[in-house]
Amino acid sequence: MAVPEAEPVPEPTPLHVTITGAAGQIGYALVFRVASGQMLGPHQPVILRLLEVEPAMGALEGVAMELEDCAFPLLTGLVTTSDLDRGFDGASWALLVGSVPRKAGMERKDLLEVNGGIFGPQGRAIAAHAGEDVRVLVVGNPCNTNCLIARSNAPEVPEERWFAMTRLDQNRARAQLAAKAGVAVSEVANVAIWGNHSATQFPDFANATIAGRPAASVIDDHEWLRGGFVTAVQQRGAAIIAARGASSAASAASAIVDSVRSVIEPTAEGDNAALAVVSRGQYDIPEGLQFGFPVVSDGSSWRVPDGFELDDYAREKLRITTEELLEEREAVQELLA
Repeated sequence: MAVPEAEPVPEPTPLHVTITGAAGQIGYALVFRVASGQMLGPHQPVILRLLEVEPAMGALEGVAMELEDCAFPLLTGLVTTSDLDRGFDGASWALLVGSVPRKAGMERKDLLEVNGGIFGPQGRAIAAHAGEDVRVLVVGNPCNTNCLIARSNAPEVPEERWFAMTRLDQNRARAQLAAKAGVAVSEVANVAIWGNHSATQFPDFANATIAGRPAASVIDDHEWLRGGFVTAVQQRGAAIIAARGASSAASAASAIVDSVRSVIEPTAEGDNAALAVVSRGQYDIPEGLQFGFPVVSDGSSWRVPDGFELDDYAREKLRITTEELLEEREAVQELLA
């Protein structure tokens, strides 16, 4: 008796991924990881849409040539452009990496206004041209408020699809706790990052675990936990700049991959993913802020979990970072649609 042939499994439809600032240091470290399948999985083909400012188009062509030379089987299309409409056309993921860095003598308000002129138009282009399933991760700093600006200029895109990156801070915090405890990073879980991706962020050790035990019971140096640990995470970016003469690139690219995977894959039991998402008033944070929370995902949707305990010390840290984000929002009020 003949055995019926199995139905062929259809190939997945390629997903369009837009990366802004793709010729920059972070973009260069990121594009190969996306094209190789590390971000969206080993069976998901991608079409990369690489967006840059006009003066960087020459460098971007060099990046495109390297991508071609890698011959990634999952990379089924490649677009390089300085045109926003073309750059975001059909995008399922928009990774907004490019931004103007803070220069000597520049006030934070000036930086916010300059980047607002970038992220407002990007938000409008995403709303007009991206795919119906688009999700957006803002990396370019100050990323929380840049995300707020882009989101406000794209009201057609549901607010829960907008994220700003605090995963790099979470990765840094996990590494610091692991080193202090003398364990592998994989033993550290449930480290929350609250608030702004800035020097006011609060890396939460009190709810973290190490090998399943409360971190504060494994690490008995509580002075370090409330002092050196918090400061080390808050100032890690500056320390890297001082050491290598350039800002974090490879670790930032790795955190972007981690951030996306934390949205599209279920969160491990007893853990959380650090993402800045729109506040709905959880933990008494003002509604509408793009605020760093602990997030859990079931692979199709995400939520901010209840149950994180915040003592007076933690609540004071949250107050400080919340005030900074409120000040930033006020500074860019005219850029919010």
